[in-house]
Amino acid sequence: MKGENIIGVAAGLDGLIAYQAGAVVSRTLIDKPAGTVTLFAFDKGQGLSEHTAPFDAMVNVIDGDVEVTISGKPMKLKQGEMVIMPADKPHALKAVSRFKMMLVMIKS
Repeated sequence: MKGENIIGVAAGLDGLIAYQAGAVVSRTLIDKPAGTVTLFAFDKGQGLSEHTAPFDAMVNVIDGDVEVTISGKPMKLKQGEMVIMPADKPHALKAVSRFKMMLVMIKS
């Protein structure tokens, strides 16, 4: 289903994005003024360096394992787990194994 219009169609999250060796891949599913929903696929060892965002963001792990660090406190998440990263707090992600996540950011 990659690249296809998925509005109004049942779809498995895992199949909407594929891993790529040595890379982080993203696919935006919803992009509206009120917020975004984006899928990410991280190869093992890949990550997002520490940064902040002006809005809360929910990470939902679809596949694999990730270490999420929020305000210097690391935590490991696995498939089926989620965490809400608070607005304006530094956070980073690093793939312990290949992993996929859905990031939901609500801006209002």
